[in-house]
Amino acid sequence: MEENTERVSRNFIEDIIDKDISEGRTKKVITRFPPEPNGYLHIGHAKSILLNYGLAKQYGGQFNLRFDDTNPTKEKTEFVESIKADVEWLGADFEDRCFFASNYFDKMYEAAIRLIKKGKAFVCDLSADEIREYRGTLTEVGKNSPYRERSIEENLDLFERMKNGEFPDGSKVLRAKIDMTSPNMNMRDPVIYRIARMTHHNTGDTWCIYPMYDFAHPIEDAEEGITHSICTLEFEDHRPLYDWVVRELEYENPPKQIEFAKLYLTNVVTGKRYIKKLVDNGIVDGWDDPRLVTISALRRRGYTPESIKLFMELSGVTKSNASSDYAMLEYCIRETLKLEKKRVMAVLDPVKLVIENYPEGETEWLDAPHNLENEALGSRKLAFGRELYIEREDFMIDPPKKYFRLFPGNEVRLMNAYFVTCTGYDVDENGLVTEIRCTYDPETKSGSDFNSRKVKGTIHWISAAHAVPCEVRLYENIVDEEKGVYNEDGELNLNPNSLTVIKNAYVEESLKDTTEVEQYQFVRNGFFCLDSKDSKPEMPVFNRIVSLKSSYNPKKA
Repeated sequence: MEENTERVSRNFIEDIIDKDISEGRTKKVITRFPPEPNGYLHIGHAKSILLNYGLAKQYGGQFNLRFDDTNPTKEKTEFVESIKADVEWLGADFEDRCFFASNYFDKMYEAAIRLIKKGKAFVCDLSADEIREYRGTLTEVGKNSPYRERSIEENLDLFERMKNGEFPDGSKVLRAKIDMTSPNMNMRDPVIYRIARMTHHNTGDTWCIYPMYDFAHPIEDAEEGITHSICTLEFEDHRPLYDWVVRELEYENPPKQIEFAKLYLTNVVTGKRYIKKLVDNGIVDGWDDPRLVTISALRRRGYTPESIKLFMELSGVTKSNASSDYAMLEYCIRETLKLEKKRVMAVLDPVKLVIENYPEGETEWLDAPHNLENEALGSRKLAFGRELYIEREDFMIDPPKKYFRLFPGNEVRLMNAYFVTCTGYDVDENGLVTEIRCTYDPETKSGSDFNSRKVKGTIHWISAAHAVPCEVRLYENIVDEEKGVYNEDGELNLNPNSLTVIKNAYVEESLKDTTEVEQYQFVRNGFFCLDSKDSKPEMPVFNRIVSLKSSYNPKKA
């Protein structure tokens, strides 16, 4: 597919950056993607990754990957590694700049001390429930903590003793001293440090106090020289606190927080809690199960970085929340594969076809193009012989009108081969067709310029003697689209038909030794990809990425 390099319109973030550059505020654009390593990334995170990386690249700047690992209870090295793999797969090159919030724990501790010395932070003994009670409501102002006016010396002493482990977990916190009457609840003396004896995946047991995200994040950005801290809309109300932190800590060139709308996708499960439950209950075979929309699941299913990028471009960058149709994501993978990938033959529900007038024991090698719309992909040789496999649905004993495939007395074209005419069939005791018999016309060979007569039907096939047995997995949405993602009690409405496993399928011999996770179009069946997890040389497993038909119309979107 040709890439459209013409830029039709600019998004509001680009307008902000342009203004900052023209006014001299920004000399080099530096962005970051800051995930918490408490789960696997999903399709929504891909938007943030590609947006942050794309802006840095567009302006000749720098892109960092940084893990916000300030909450050791939920964070694992497994998630760190999976996130790095996802970011790299999407093509967002962070070079050697992979950072961790925990890299800055010393600087955060020093920053907290600076705030205490400025009279801008205090140690509070209120319990979590009491802090909530004192905070007030959206209609009632909060009231000051009785510990708010502790002296600077007392606060410094208590905070150091918190760090040294002298107090029980939860017994004291460090709070910013801002304004308990602020209409923004986040500014009502927020907690910026808590005591928590937890082993950290990166720092071990070095610390027993940990910074809160809203305090840590602006410090991380400022320490890395981030110019534009791009985040999703739920952080808009946190921006005054973000600005307060970098202002009170007197950073020379503080970062600017900009919010954009999250990517919402219809009828999918993105919540980590729900995905974890699916994994733990064995409903899916891991965070990378192809029915999910984690980035690792999309990769395993066969989606490409190019398809995700196209999807993000079509979704756009806005300030208003909106949902994108899952069918649009499927449209994007079709668009990026249809001209770029080889088209091969696979029979998913095989029935034997015997050509009675073809010589027994003879094999003929026929030329077949890989993609008629892209000659650069070349061609391959197809084995043709007396016994073939065709799709069961391509034969009917008593067909309806306008059925142009194989039935008794009818002639069809075998793709890239010959015309055949059905002369008979066999059935078992249940009436299931077990074998179809036909004759072929040697004059009708594909590519021989035969045009004496036409046939209306063309079907695909595989030589029985050269067929490669495989397993094929057909995926549908894991949730019941008619009922919606969640039912009244908050549980998922699962689709019982989200996975169909076909054990006795066949693919053509050209895929016999494939081990690369490559995408293919299985003629008339859809786009498929070798499964990276379960496929074995003796039994390849192919996942259906998407069917050939689309319900999405880009012109109406």
